[in-house]
Amino acid sequence: MSDYEIISNRQLTHKTWVMILSGDTSAIKAPGQFVNIAIPGKYLRRPISICDYSHVRGEITLLYDVVGDGTHILSRMRPGRHLNLLNGLGNGFSTTSIGSSPLLLGGGIGCAPLMALARTLRLQGKNPIAILGFNTAADSFGMENWFDQIGVEAYVATVDGSLGTKGFVTDVIREKKINGDHFYACGPMPMLRALCTSLDMPGELSIESRMGCGFGACMCCSVETADGAKRICKDGPVFRKEELIWK
Repeated sequence: MSDYEIISNRQLTHKTWVMILSGDTSAIKAPGQFVNIAIPGKYLRRPISICDYSHVRGEITLLYDVVGDGTHILSRMRPGRHLNLLNGLGNGFSTTSIGSSPLLLGGGIGCAPLMALARTLRLQGKNPIAILGFNTAADSFGMENWFDQIGVEAYVATVDGSLGTKGFVTDVIREKKINGDHFYACGPMPMLRALCTSLDMPGELSIESRMGCGFGACMCCSVETADGAKRICKDGPVFRKEELIWK
């Protein structure tokens, strides 16, 4: 548990914000982990995926949607203010025992943890392709340009066809004839379920959930797996495709 200084906090779309924090990053061991933020006046912390981080600069980048009182308060905070974080929570994505052509598949704010993942994969000499899905062009926050800056090919799909391919990330894979040997995904549960049933390759999925403690004590966040119920915050948020049971 540490305090972090807000370096910047700016609005990207009608609901999405990006915040950069300065502080100790040593607890972050893998892309896909998350932080749990104490919000003034709120009893429960807010879990937010780590979008990107730099151990050299001591910075953490967070993407978040304003969806309730807690994130609304967060969006009003200005640079120079300090936030208390539980940092480096959960288990992140594994990146070593995979092939050279992974697919990074994100839906909405679930695209966030794919940025640090992409950087890690590129440093390992792999060639990931990112496919980002949104409802409309107004929901897209331009993350495809971030991927382009680190040399990662990226595509966008929107349900209404107002940006990129019309449809879902699976439609991009089919339309562009994209091949991969492993997939990573984060987004709404219907999207994750569709990917598990339609993609014939191994994969890892980061599951978003409301949480209480964030470190496995309260048991309020769980998902059904082949080995019984597991805590998303402690055993996840990343799970292997074959672990999950869809009902």
